[in-house]
Amino acid sequence: MVFAHMADLHIGGWPDERMTKLGLDSFKKAVSICIEKNVEFILFSGDLFNTALPQIDYIKEVAAQLKLLKDNNIKVYSIAGSHDYSPSGKTMLEVFEKAGLLVSVTKFDKNGNLTFTDINGSLKVTGMYGKKGGLEKTDYSKLDLSLLDSEPGKKIFMFHTAITELNPAGLESMDSQPLSSLPRSFNYYAGGHVHYIFQKEHGNGILTFPGALFPNNFKELEEYKHGGFYIVDDNFKPEYVPIKLKDVICLNFNADNKSSSLLMDEIIDKLSSFDITDKIILLRVEGKLSSGKPSDIKFNRIIKSFSNAYYIAKNISNLKSSKFEEIEVKQGTVKEVEESIVLDYNPSLSIPDLDFKDLSLKLMQFLDKETIEGEKKSDFEKRLFSEVKEILKLNEIFS
Repeated sequence: MVFAHMADLHIGGWPDERMTKLGLDSFKKAVSICIEKNVEFILFSGDLFNTALPQIDYIKEVAAQLKLLKDNNIKVYSIAGSHDYSPSGKTMLEVFEKAGLLVSVTKFDKNGNLTFTDINGSLKVTGMYGKKGGLEKTDYSKLDLSLLDSEPGKKIFMFHTAITELNPAGLESMDSQPLSSLPRSFNYYAGGHVHYIFQKEHGNGILTFPGALFPNNFKELEEYKHGGFYIVDDNFKPEYVPIKLKDVICLNFNADNKSSSLLMDEIIDKLSSFDITDKIILLRVEGKLSSGKPSDIKFNRIIKSFSNAYYIAKNISNLKSSKFEEIEVKQGTVKEVEESIVLDYNPSLSIPDLDFKDLSLKLMQFLDKETIEGEKKSDFEKRLFSEVKEILKLNEIFS
């Protein structure tokens, strides 16, 4: 008996269509490998989609792959993740299950106890869904662990939640469940939700996270370069199978003591020194510019100039301009701090007959307004619109 364990594809999560396609292609590749390896079944531990109501095109693509697996006598057992679970409890998994394309294993009896789904007569599976913000915590508190542990035979527990004691570095404070919230007599624990590759012994079996089937953001691409999944053998020993469809080149730039124009030239020169054809390029730019602003670095122009790359992404969250860091703000109330920032700031843009500081203070006061007791929403909106026109002197312009 050989089976596969996947999680966290998040189809539709990338804002760029090329990256969404790469995620779908990763799923197709994983399906192809499973058919080639003749796996008996696949476990998908949540977040197949990035939302409970995915686009119809994504549904069609996934349905086609599930149909391909069904045609090859490979069953799919799944749980809902924090992204594809909806507050109503309805998920796209139910649609696929109704069509006979997969089996959702989170089912309860009339007493509220988790039930088991038989896989092949000698192995059974059950599991718990994930919810946004770790709200599945309440559901875990209601689990009868002794009942789950007393179930005879070989069994698999699927879950989509972080485990407090196992959270990776940097994610220690994320919403999580203690290890004690899981049963202990299962042979395999198929985890999802935390996008890292991990396995350890737990109770009578092995607990695993396969990581994302395809990286979901800049940081994951930078760290892992690709996604993957586990293929698990007769002894419940998992082997990681990488899904690498594109090469990833990571380039780091230090902006310290450089002007924005010099830094832009450095980025272009560096890109020119690589063969970036059909590759994913990640630009991480950090430090403090000696002159200019981050917006002076025309990344759109750079990306257009290197259009032979498959995809170029930038991370400038730690790129700073010395101009704005020189502002010192005194301690005080929120109102005092806001006023201090405005009064100390000298905008480079000058507009005739417009006092930037006076306008900014008036707008901040305006945005702090609330409804008057008994005031209708429509009347409140009209009052705000009238006042903002007066502040911006729109009445004079359009009179």
